[in-house]
Amino acid sequence: MIRYDDHASEADRDRLLALMAGEPVALVCDAGTPLISDPGYRLVRLAREAGIMVTSLPGPSAVVVALTLAGLPSDRFLFAGFLPSKDKARRDVLAELAAVPATLVFYETAPRLGDALTAVGEVLPGREVGVARELTKKFEECRTGSPDELAAYYAAHPPKGEIVLLVGPPVARVAEDFDVDALLLAELATEKASQAAARVARTTGLDRKLLYARAMELK
Repeated sequence: MIRYDDHASEADRDRLLALMAGEPVALVCDAGTPLISDPGYRLVRLAREAGIMVTSLPGPSAVVVALTLAGLPSDRFLFAGFLPSKDKARRDVLAELAAVPATLVFYETAPRLGDALTAVGEVLPGREVGVARELTKKFEECRTGSPDELAAYYAAHPPKGEIVLLVGPPVARVAEDFDVDALLLAELATEKASQAAARVARTTGLDRKLLYARAMELK
């Protein structure tokens, strides 16, 4: 057993990722579900970025299971049910929730997913989004990226089943968890500004163009 808590370092996470390359690693909590008011989301995020499969034992609801899989901030979240089916009403709900400093979680249907992703991209620009579907079933899937990236993917691969849509918190909220300049400087030591910005964007969920501009300033 390896202790993993809020004081875990990058070295601790690197050690766990190295273990995952050769054997299963289980993240457990002694008082509930991992990542729900419990450490773990940075580890899940890094594992996903490394291409390591992450799955979750069934929780009390799809909301909790999706949060444990997506690698989005999970210390604060707001579940807002199903988004409206009408475009204006959908956008009004997203605008109403724009300032909430937490990850937003919705249920969505497969036929409406594309429209929902388009609305998120236009009403909440710069947010990282997760789509989790068929949770705990044979064809379980969880993808993260920008709304445009996910909309393009699911236009080419029409989704089936029950869907949880997650929208990352406002950029300022995410930035609190990271020393962005330090991350950029570390990447700039070996990468071009564009590549450094792209890598830090994947780590933090922040807008790549803004990170590129900051990388050029630091350079």
